[in-house]
Amino acid sequence: MKRALIERLNEGPVICAEGFLFEVEKRGYLAAGEFVPMVALEHPEALENLHKDFQHAGSDVVEAFTYNGHREKMRVIGKEELLEPLNRAALKIAKKVADNPVDGGEPNLLAGNISNSNIWDTDDKDAQKEVHGMFSEMVEWAVDEGADMLVGETFYYAEEAYMALDIIQKAGLPSVITIAPMAENVMRDGVSIVDTMKELEQRGADVVGMNCFRGPDTMMPYLREARKILKCHMAALPLPFRTTDDHPTFFNLPDEHGCTCPAPHGRTFPTALDPLYCNRYEIREFGKEAAALGINYLGVCCGATPMHIREVAEAAGLSVPASKYREKMANHFMYGTNERTAKHMQEYGDKA
Repeated sequence: MKRALIERLNEGPVICAEGFLFEVEKRGYLAAGEFVPMVALEHPEALENLHKDFQHAGSDVVEAFTYNGHREKMRVIGKEELLEPLNRAALKIAKKVADNPVDGGEPNLLAGNISNSNIWDTDDKDAQKEVHGMFSEMVEWAVDEGADMLVGETFYYAEEAYMALDIIQKAGLPSVITIAPMAENVMRDGVSIVDTMKELEQRGADVVGMNCFRGPDTMMPYLREARKILKCHMAALPLPFRTTDDHPTFFNLPDEHGCTCPAPHGRTFPTALDPLYCNRYEIREFGKEAAALGINYLGVCCGATPMHIREVAEAAGLSVPASKYREKMANHFMYGTNERTAKHMQEYGDKA
């Protein structure tokens, strides 16, 4: 039998891979900047393979890749007529993978997904009404396609997050709501980060936390503070980039490595962030601290590779299929300690 989300969380860590936007773009199936998940219709096999790779790395949740697959984004690219086909295709692909775990064990959870609308305006009731319609139709499709849970993510307006939660709750499925504050370190409508999470809990969200925009160093302080207050399950899904106090999000991270080929648009985001990656051990340390805080819903967002997901899973004490391929430096031809390693190469390695 497939255990429900809350049952799993009550028993221990649940891993959720996000970050499809950047990884699909790097694999050549999505345009950066535009960031619309047409891959579900144009190259479904590529999306299915990525889901499988994340599953192999330890993800317990197969989240349908419908981030930015909402009506407003489809209007931007002039393909609104493909909105429902895209959503249903993404959900079907995710369900196929969720129902067939790589280890042959318990099926994964299928998650429907809604996200920041990009048009929310605190003073525009018409825009808010439009957002309500966008979220409602996506939730309806997710329920219709058999979702086990619903994720509302990357909200930088508190009120938009509250609306997403309300719509999800009406669907009767477990809810995961994660916020993504901008660099002002407050939600765009003036609500504090921790107060927003507290309000989401009070409104009945099953899991509350943060995702995207921030790397480990600028997300963890708020998670620590929130964990002292919140009684519900919490979520932590940072970026794998080295954000700082001066640059809390990845939108304006400077490249201080003397890059001689700057991006034509004049900033590192989104296509020149490579020198600013966290290494796998930094992500592992984040996962260890989050798990020690009692945060059981763990993952990595934009920029995540399956390797990052494995690190988080192992940091939470899990052994996953990809653990078989953890580095084995003892067998390296130059830095190894295996008795078969040539001594002259070991000596060279000490000098290289």
